[in-house]
Amino acid sequence: MEKSKTILQANNITIGYSTKKANHVIAPGINLTLKSGTLTALIGANGIGKSTLLRTLTGIQKPLAGSVILNGQNIEAYTPADLAQQLSIVLTESLPPSNLTVYELVALGRQPYTNWVGSLSGDDRSKITEALKLTQTDHLSYKKHFEISDGQLQKVLIARALAQDTPLIILDEPTTHLDLQHKVSLLRLLKKLAAEQNKCILYSTHDLDLALQLSDELIIMTPNIVLQDTPQGCIESDIFDTLFNDDGIVFDAEKRSFIIKQ
Repeated sequence: MEKSKTILQANNITIGYSTKKANHVIAPGINLTLKSGTLTALIGANGIGKSTLLRTLTGIQKPLAGSVILNGQNIEAYTPADLAQQLSIVLTESLPPSNLTVYELVALGRQPYTNWVGSLSGDDRSKITEALKLTQTDHLSYKKHFEISDGQLQKVLIARALAQDTPLIILDEPTTHLDLQHKVSLLRLLKKLAAEQNKCILYSTHDLDLALQLSDELIIMTPNIVLQDTPQGCIESDIFDTLFNDDGIVFDAEKRSFIIKQ
């Protein structure tokens, strides 16, 4: 098994946005370390700033302070082409209208490597085939992307990220719109890919119970702190008691899940 290495570090970053008049801080002083071979879940209440944190970690948005280091280099120093070989992003947004087949959609992951006319080499094709097999979507290759289910499409988008062959994969709410069976299946797939392909995978989610059961580490955003730890470490820190501003929702450490007071 490959040795775990640090892929991404957030060094004392402050996330938020700037206007002409002032900086609007969402969360200050965040320190995170993401390693290869790990599946990490980002959780927090709605509106807490998860999407802003993901945008900052992926270089879409600059931190107001601090730095994001990706594979030993400040993320702001990468050209878009070089960054696309380090980091792939899977969003939940609907795909633009097109007639692309599943194979063609996954092939888009090879864009950072193809020559100027965009033709696929033998190596590109083998990476695409491998990505389809790893996500068990190879039987869908010749279907149009709009002919498959939401759960299948989510796996196809992960296949596209795998074909991109980056050390870091970041997914924004990948289990949204999926039923419980498909949520579990998708998270098991991500965990398997992290372990067997030595990928560093970070995903945001509202499925707290599943994140606790299936992730190696959690990043928890509350109004006062952003904490990174193992699921057990998070439970022992009592941070879940501060996750929701609602006395009727409590965390049961023994059951490792949230319960609703009657």
